[in-house]
Amino acid sequence: MTLSRRLALAVLGLAWWPARATEPLLARTAPPGVDPQPYLVSEKLDGVRALWDGASLRFRSGRTVAAPVWFLAQLPPQPLDGELWMGRRRFDELSAVVRRAVPVDAEWRQVRYHVFELPGAGGRFAERAAQMRALGNAVIVPVEQAPMASRAALLARLKAVVAAGGEGLMLHRADAPVASGRSDLLLKLKPLADAEAVVVGHEPGRGRYAGQMGALELRTPEGIRFKLGTGFSDAQRRQPPPVGATVTYRYRDLTPGGKPRFASFVRVADEF
Repeated sequence: MTLSRRLALAVLGLAWWPARATEPLLARTAPPGVDPQPYLVSEKLDGVRALWDGASLRFRSGRTVAAPVWFLAQLPPQPLDGELWMGRRRFDELSAVVRRAVPVDAEWRQVRYHVFELPGAGGRFAERAAQMRALGNAVIVPVEQAPMASRAALLARLKAVVAAGGEGLMLHRADAPVASGRSDLLLKLKPLADAEAVVVGHEPGRGRYAGQMGALELRTPEGIRFKLGTGFSDAQRRQPPPVGATVTYRYRDLTPGGKPRFASFVRVADEF
C-alpha cells in the first residue's frame, strides 16, 4: 500500500488492523519470585499507548492520534503496537502534546514511537522482536528486548532502571504468539504495583478539602470496592474523574480481603 493510499485511508477513518488484534495485549503483575528465563525483558515506558494499523494511529481508546503527516509518513504499511514517548519523567508533557487536536511540529519532533509488538505477524515473540529491530528510523524506536539469565540479573536490571528514573520492567514470553487482552504472556515488574478501577462515587472532602472531592469510591474488575483519597492535585479535587471513568492507582500490596494498601492516584486511565 502506498503512503498516499494509507494517508487517504487515515483521513477517512478506515483501517485494516487484523481482527485478532483489535484489543492490545495487556500485562498482569509479575508474581513474587518470577523466573525471567522464559521471557524477553524491556523497560516499562511511562508513555501513551498507540496502535498503528497501517493507515491511522490510534489511542487504546480507539480515538485517532492527531500526529503530523511527516510523523505518520515514517510508519510502515504493517500494524504496530507501542508507546509514544518523550523520555523518563515526562508523561505530563507528552500527554499535552499528543492530545492536541492540531499537532505542533516543534513538540512532535521530541516524540518517538517505541514499538514492542507486531500484531499482524506470526511466529514466536522472539522472532517478532528480531523483525522489529529492522524498523528503526527517525520516528520508530524498536524497544530493546533482552533475555535475563537469572532472577539476580532481573533484579539488578530493575534497580538500575528505577535508579535512572524509569518505572520498572516488562517481561514478554519469548515463545508467545500474538495475543490480546489481559494475559500472563506479558508481565510488569515494578517496585510498586499498579492497577485500574472504575469510579463508582465521590466522597466529599473535609477540612482543607471542604467543598471538593475528598476521595474516590472505586470498584476493581474483581468487584472489590475501596476509597482512594491520596495522590490528587487541588485541580483534580475540584474537578474529579466522573463516575464511570477508569483510573490508574499505585499500591504496596493487598489486604486478605483484596483491598489495596497505601493506594495512591496516578491518572485517569481512559483519557487516551
